[in-house]
Amino acid sequence: MHIPDGFLDVKTAVATGLFSATGLGAALRHAGRHLQSRKIPLIGLTAAFIFVAQMLNFPVASGTSGHLLGSTFAAVLLGPSAAIIVMSSVLIVQSLIFADGGILALGANIFNMGIVAPLVGYGVYKALRILLRSSQGQLVAVGFASWFSTVIAAVFCAGELAWSGTADWRAAFPAMTGVHMLTGLGEAAITMLIIAAIGRTRPELLTDVYESTASTGRSTTLVYGALVVIGLFLLVAPHASPMPDGLEKVALSLGFEHKASSSPVVDSPMKAYQIPGIQSASTATIAAGAVGAVVVFALSFLLARVLVPRRKSDVHSSTPLNQQ
Repeated sequence: MHIPDGFLDVKTAVATGLFSATGLGAALRHAGRHLQSRKIPLIGLTAAFIFVAQMLNFPVASGTSGHLLGSTFAAVLLGPSAAIIVMSSVLIVQSLIFADGGILALGANIFNMGIVAPLVGYGVYKALRILLRSSQGQLVAVGFASWFSTVIAAVFCAGELAWSGTADWRAAFPAMTGVHMLTGLGEAAITMLIIAAIGRTRPELLTDVYESTASTGRSTTLVYGALVVIGLFLLVAPHASPMPDGLEKVALSLGFEHKASSSPVVDSPMKAYQIPGIQSASTATIAAGAVGAVVVFALSFLLARVLVPRRKSDVHSSTPLNQQ
């Protein structure tokens, strides 16, 4: 769903850029006031995980592939404001370093996948949790919220294409929603598996991010999480589906793929997740992905570290209960 340069006109790019800057600014302020410092390492790890996961395309149907969006997962794990920071960090690095999503379209991509998707996903998840209070209900809630947020992000993308005159709304809307209703099923299944695994091993990570709880053992969480990210990437990345994703498939079917700009505003050093000079494509992809994961981790971690002060409540929450 990463929109390339050329698909959006100036007014749409400027408007979505302003919306994204406003939304990201609000998220940064909210995180700075309310997010606990104990969540900061998890923010960086979640960003790295989502970056890696988005490189792993899975086949959907009719020559189309999809990948984890991760917006609802991040929102459920970290809260909506931190999820916006995470997704924005991922999308900025993808655009500037890997040419995955246009630089002029960066505002639209952040708005769709980094603001709309986590806010909608989190809102639907919290609403369903009022009715579905069991652990099984939590999985149903997070699965439906993940699917729904993917579809809604696709609807906004279709609206931007229509407003830009790139595609007619009557064609773009059913095409984008149809393919992403299928992609959203994969999004839901993967997110449910991840949340189920976290619920079994570290259920305290799924508590309200603004509540004071006992220590999450963040050093252990970082070690295990890093091993999962590294293992996932090394084992699966070389076998990712090469088929076009949802937006690319829609562009081909509606005949506007030629509008994608062939002259980037800024040359990306690792375009298409390849490192110049490395002959093996799979090795280059793994190396580029490793670099990207480190950069995304550092960017989101530093943003959170600078903005979120260490509070007395965090110190108390990290003290074992039998010592309080």
